[in-house]
Amino acid sequence: MTTAPDRSSTAARRVLLPLALAQFICSFAGSSMNVMINDISNDLDTSVQGVQVAITVFLLVMAALMIPGGKLTDRWGRKRCLVAGLAVYGVGALLSAAAPGLGVLILGNSILEGVGTALLIPPVYILTTLLFTGTAARARAFGTIMALGGIGAAAGPLIGGLLTTAIGWRANFGFQTVVVLLILLLARTLEDPLPPDPTRPFDTVGAVLSAAGLVLLVTGILAADNNAWLMLGLLLAGAAVLAGFFAWARRLERAGREPLLRTSLFHQRTANLGMVTQNAQWLVLMGVSFTVGAYLQVVRGYSAIATGGVFTAATVGLLTTSLAAERLAVRRSQRTLIATGFGLTVVGIVVLLLLVRATDDVWAFVPGLLLIGLGIGLMLTPSVNIVQSAFPDELQGEISGLSRSISNLGSSLGTAIAGTIMVSTLTRNGYAAAMGALALCGVIGLGAALFLPRDRPAAVRTAAPATAPARD
Repeated sequence: MTTAPDRSSTAARRVLLPLALAQFICSFAGSSMNVMINDISNDLDTSVQGVQVAITVFLLVMAALMIPGGKLTDRWGRKRCLVAGLAVYGVGALLSAAAPGLGVLILGNSILEGVGTALLIPPVYILTTLLFTGTAARARAFGTIMALGGIGAAAGPLIGGLLTTAIGWRANFGFQTVVVLLILLLARTLEDPLPPDPTRPFDTVGAVLSAAGLVLLVTGILAADNNAWLMLGLLLAGAAVLAGFFAWARRLERAGREPLLRTSLFHQRTANLGMVTQNAQWLVLMGVSFTVGAYLQVVRGYSAIATGGVFTAATVGLLTTSLAAERLAVRRSQRTLIATGFGLTVVGIVVLLLLVRATDDVWAFVPGLLLIGLGIGLMLTPSVNIVQSAFPDELQGEISGLSRSISNLGSSLGTAIAGTIMVSTLTRNGYAAAMGALALCGVIGLGAALFLPRDRPAAVRTAAPATAPARD
């Protein structure tokens, strides 16, 4: 069995800290704006739907460019892509902080921060996979990264609410800039274990087709409350473009050339199911974050800090389970952890629905959000580990980009689907319909988790090295 590298706890923390903080700030950016809806719309003279579009476009740009971003790590090197992505992200955050209108905010936050994230996130997961071998060591590393990512998503509303109330919504982007600068300083000591290959081919046509297909799909969902025929047309166009992307990839493979994404990546049943669970996790988390945030601010008139305070329950729950990832991986199989996580999450959504309909007390949100946080934190790490560990080192660039793209597509779909339902009728009924749709997505994720193979806990696992392809 492959064992973890012999490194001191201090050295391990030095490696993990910038990687975990990078995931934290990207997740924070995706959720913190959910408590600034009223402040941004009033200051920039826009609507709730305008802010929803800005949030969704940010998540969509990440999803659309994550696969090309992962592929570029082979040509440019993982550390170089990480640093370049942080720089682009930082410029976007500064531009967003000074935005005079919604258009500039979308350029800074949605476009530049989205592009920067697509460049920097694949290296985070590739470097973690390469630097930490062995199930327990990798589970510990991914547990730390996913914990910070989950905290960023769950605590984003709380931190964002505090900054918005104390200083103003623009301070949130100032905070992001400061964190990015800190990561750049910490990343100076990172070492890339694999040399870049500038001669590695890059499939430009495939990159355009994959990005265009994803954009059309999510745009179609956003158009649902305006024109049903437009929605249907965009969804069909998106599906057609993605079909063209896979046809192009197969054509390159038959010609002996390297496509943007190897179709063989989808031949691994366990990894496919793992990516479905990743998509569903982030769809539910970001969908709940937007729905609850919009409902509290627009329908109930809560302030940014009060709205953020409500999300503390989710943060506590997520912290509790995600930080226990290593211990849980030793005692329970990854399949069990993921399935249990989805079960808790769906129950949490049902509790949110029932209690919020029964009473207007703010405490009605706490039990449901706590359960959702516990469930999401329980399954974040095993879902990532089960996908990344299913492929050898030479495919980590591609699978990391694909895996992160699937997760971020889930985030954008969650905001688009739940947001479109919620924004169309900003009432208690709209809230119930959006949460019901998210519960259904959680059930789909649970179904995928139940079809995962019955692996054994890490403590008794005697399988091949983690870098070898897993067998079903």
